[in-house]
Amino acid sequence: MSAVRVVFGGLTLLLVTGCSTPAEKFQKQLSGGGKVYLPKGVLELKEPLVVGPGVQNLELIGSKETVIRPHAEFQGGAFIRCRSCKNVRLREFVIEGTANSASALPVDIPPSEIPFLNHFQGNGITMDGADGVLVSGVTFRDIASFAVLVSQSKNVRIENVTVLNSGSRNSRGRNNTTGGILFEEGSDRWEVLDSRFEKILGNGVWTHSRYNSPRSSNGLIKGNTFTTIGRDAVQVGHANRVRVVGNKGKLIGYPIDIIDVENNATPVGVDTAGKVDESYYTDNTFEEVNGKCFDLDGFHDGEVARNVCINRGKPEDYPHGHFGLVMNNTFPEMRSQLITVRDNVFDGMKFGGLFVIGAGHKIIGNKLLNLNRAACNERKAEFGCVAFPDEPDVMKAGIYLGQRAERPDPVEEILIENNQITGHQMKSNCILYAPRVNPATLQSKGNVCTDVVYRDDSLPKLSDQKATPTQGDEYRVLQMPEVK
Repeated sequence: MSAVRVVFGGLTLLLVTGCSTPAEKFQKQLSGGGKVYLPKGVLELKEPLVVGPGVQNLELIGSKETVIRPHAEFQGGAFIRCRSCKNVRLREFVIEGTANSASALPVDIPPSEIPFLNHFQGNGITMDGADGVLVSGVTFRDIASFAVLVSQSKNVRIENVTVLNSGSRNSRGRNNTTGGILFEEGSDRWEVLDSRFEKILGNGVWTHSRYNSPRSSNGLIKGNTFTTIGRDAVQVGHANRVRVVGNKGKLIGYPIDIIDVENNATPVGVDTAGKVDESYYTDNTFEEVNGKCFDLDGFHDGEVARNVCINRGKPEDYPHGHFGLVMNNTFPEMRSQLITVRDNVFDGMKFGGLFVIGAGHKIIGNKLLNLNRAACNERKAEFGCVAFPDEPDVMKAGIYLGQRAERPDPVEEILIENNQITGHQMKSNCILYAPRVNPATLQSKGNVCTDVVYRDDSLPKLSDQKATPTQGDEYRVLQMPEVK
């Protein structure tokens, strides 16, 4: 037996399925398409509201006074499930979960061969095999797993949503990646626009695909704000043609106790994993990052431009503080190559500005300011300044040209031009390279390196800022038809 309990003010109405009940009729409306209006009040569910399979041209419309929440006996992967549905609109209501209740149980990350859709319960909205879904103006709060989980779907837009106080912990009490919005299993043509994420234990917005699954592709993450995120504000994992544009973040990698240290999940403003190419990270701003600003693990043939990342505190304020930007090559079927890093500002990094591996990169016009706040290597015991035993200079360099990350890939054919590099001993440690790097393949010109402490007061502070709403369609990857 399933039920929907509707509460209007002091009136509670429990709608139980069976013999043409109102709940059955409501579910039937979802199956019939057209515009369906949710009433004001609280809807308690014992099982998910299901859209599909095969539902087309449906618009489910609520209000800020419409709250969907689970009954004590609720069972299901999500409150709303959209399976093989087409041209569906979900607008203007609240989904409230149980992430912060006493009944919340720890959940570990699944093994690599299992999709997240098949593992995590208590999601807000899930889409599986959907085509043409819009989620607009919906508020998610206290969601145990993902606010929205999109799997094997295409033409999905999520805009103007709010996600608050969401995510769960693993068996060690650390974050398990949950809380935000996830695209997985080769989802194609999707957008997350002008949305707010606050107090998320795991990642804010990210993509994920298993090794043998298609990569997610043709995505846009634009104009969102992230505040107090435990893992990554944005992660582009195993994807192609993804643009991360004009997002703002503050307090990334906090609270400190939920960082997944056992799995080396250092928090990042914009992270990368798997194999990612033809992608662009531009015009993003982050403040107070307890980790890396950008991690380009698996990233190649793309660009990182006009981003700002500022840490204003002391080095001990960032236990997981790191470089401004790090390249890596964990995924075996890629090489770090042909990346342009230009016109970025990394200010106040605990260690160096850029850690570089691979070939054919262009590093042009960046401001790398107030670097090596940890004063490596003089304080190596205090801050762990030695990364590799045979490369003692890594953490103290403004730009370090490495010979390996996860796998060997010595730097070659790199252009480093017109960068400003300041901070602790930067005049002598401005650009350093590993023992196996051949300096004859490097071009370095027009760079200014000083020990002077310099901070650009014109750089933005995020305390009272909101991300700029999307303007026009210059970045859009899809257009959504309206429901008639």
